[in-house]
Amino acid sequence: MSAPPPSQMILVAGPYRSGTGDDPAALGANVRAMNEAALALFRDGHLPVTGEALALPLLETAGSTGPGDRLFDEIFHPIAEQLLARCDAVLRIGGPSDGADRMVVLARAAGKRVYTDLVDVPAVR
Repeated sequence: MSAPPPSQMILVAGPYRSGTGDDPAALGANVRAMNEAALALFRDGHLPVTGEALALPLLETAGSTGPGDRLFDEIFHPIAEQLLARCDAVLRIGGPSDGADRMVVLARAAGKRVYTDLVDVPAVR
């Protein structure tokens, strides 16, 4: 009997603004999709993270008026990039997204694992 694979800290990267026209309901649906993937990873024994979980409260606290403003540009993607540096892997979900695709490129450049489907992530439990 072999030992289970080690738990990984996995950044869930998917579209946030892409294709939404910055509609709050569509943005919320994209966050929900990332959170659902994160929950599945957690239940499989991993530590899932999203840049949105860190960036969105900071943006609100900083007084951002919405996606694309100066504060958004200062905080949103830089938080995800800093978070990625501490992760073991990326799970890329959803449709087109320049930001999520950038996380994949950065992960590969750093020699991190990149998953494109939940079924490819080995469960720990």
